Amino acid sequence: MATDAVERKKAVNAELKYVTKPSDSQIFRLKEFVKKKLGAEEVSLELIEDKAIGGGFVLAAGSLIYDWSTAGRTGQFEKLIETVLAETQYDEKDLLDILKAEVNDFELHAESNEVGTVEFVGDGIAFLRGVDHAVYGEVVVFDDGTRGMVQNIETDQVGCILFGRDQNIREGMRAVRTGKRAGIPVGDAFLGRVINALGDPIDGKGKIKAVSHRPIEFPAPGIVDRKPVGVPMETGILAIDSMFPIGRGQRELIIGDRQTGKTSIAIDTIINQKGKGVKCIYVAIGQKASTVAKIVSTLKKIGSMEYTTVVSATASDPAPLQYIAPYSATALAEQFMYKGDDVLIVYDDLSKHAVAYRSISLLLGRPPGREAYPGDVFYLHSRLLERSSRLSEELGGGSMTALPVIETQAGDVSDYIPTNVISITDGQIFLEGDLFFEGQRPAVNVGLSVSRVGGAAQNKAMKKAVGSLRIDLAQYREMAVFTQFSSDLDYATKQMLVHGETLMELLKQPLEHPFTMAEQVILLIAANNKQMDGIDLKRIKEFRKGLLSYMEKVHGDINKTLEQRQILDEELTEKILSGVSEYKENEWKEA
Repeated sequence: MATDAVERKKAVNAELKYVTKPSDSQIFRLKEFVKKKLGAEEVSLELIEDKAIGGGFVLAAGSLIYDWSTAGRTGQFEKLIETVLAETQYDEKDLLDILKAEVNDFELHAESNEVGTVEFVGDGIAFLRGVDHAVYGEVVVFDDGTRGMVQNIETDQVGCILFGRDQNIREGMRAVRTGKRAGIPVGDAFLGRVINALGDPIDGKGKIKAVSHRPIEFPAPGIVDRKPVGVPMETGILAIDSMFPIGRGQRELIIGDRQTGKTSIAIDTIINQKGKGVKCIYVAIGQKASTVAKIVSTLKKIGSMEYTTVVSATASDPAPLQYIAPYSATALAEQFMYKGDDVLIVYDDLSKHAVAYRSISLLLGRPPGREAYPGDVFYLHSRLLERSSRLSEELGGGSMTALPVIETQAGDVSDYIPTNVISITDGQIFLEGDLFFEGQRPAVNVGLSVSRVGGAAQNKAMKKAVGSLRIDLAQYREMAVFTQFSSDLDYATKQMLVHGETLMELLKQPLEHPFTMAEQVILLIAANNKQMDGIDLKRIKEFRKGLLSYMEKVHGDINKTLEQRQILDEELTEKILSGVSEYKENEWKEA
């Protein structure tokens, strides 16, 4: 049996399609060519007349196809023109000149392709035989035009994930290697648009003119290529900017149970970047299409869509598209970052991303580990989030700030995927379900939330204004639990509880209403100096709104000084407190 197998490898069957029958000498040279290419001792060549190729010939031997036909050359030129039109910004007047230049520069070459056949297909996965030289991450194209990416390389077959539906792919269908890694088109024209994981527009506004093409997988910048995070990425949310500041180039995890306001924090952060020169990318992974449509509608209404790209891989999309969506979005963000721009990217959410990857891995036959996740699930997210950084001045000084979202079950942050991502990121904002249902929104848990960049990502004014806010809140929550069954409290304890309740009420913030840095400093100075203590809790929001309006109208110079200098000295603090006192005496009316 072993001898038969060796002999079968020595003999190769080849097929030659032609319009004009080749001579005996041409047939001999073709056989010698196949022997050399495939290392065969004997070649059996079948001759087939095929008028459809127009001229020339097509040679198929094993998994190799060598195309020197008129139809093949026409296809090469059509691909070239499509690529030029897709990647070039042009006017109709310039179109003819561009086409003429490309015709003059066009160099014809014989196409040599390695072709495999489909052994099995289903659930967004296809196994191929024959593409022996395929590499991990390479794109293959099936006869029906569907693209796939090599994900598993085994001794006798290759496993591919499909970037599209698999209804039209059948066993025995051909799949051709492209020699290219998976990538997406990129450019400024993608801002304001909604695209899928492949970079194709899905908002009905027509094609997007790309300026370049980037691979979806790309090495993260090295340590030497980075510089420390020190510029604030303000969210406009008082509870976060004051206690858990985020810097440009940081990775801050947003974590909490389902329906606790995780996406709202991310969207408010995008809204707050208006006019600050930050480009934003929102990646929806496994979300409902209606949810994505609502987010796009919100961003359009507020005018934030003009500097934002939405990358959507909804729950109805195949698992492979959900898997590559965050990588595609990061490739788009890198295009801006390496140009020197600041980018904010939101991954919503990576729990569903891990589930999609688990599905793919199990279908590909990879061994399951804890909770059926494959062993490389940590690497799945680490290689994604490590691409976010603040680049050195030599590389342009751009930055990519990541806000990954993770969903917990019953507040369990010790679960597998949450602990993985917590260890990769530079801090987390933990949203507590109990706080959310008590009406504390955003429901930030002060004890479990942290920013490992800390004060380095805060300007001096904010850092000084915060004071002991976090400690006061922690003491209040501890004391509130301790004293809930006690009625006889001393004066100091009562004052601590009143101050804590006031702070909690102050930190409640409606959706789509971010505060400027100056407004946050004014509120913090007033609260920490107990100017709001004693006000009816139900009227704190009313007091806050009136105070900010009064300070802007009467003491606008304070806001301008804070925004320009970003420093808080004693003189400015006294001015703020004086303004607060004026408002309480002249404008505020107790019920």
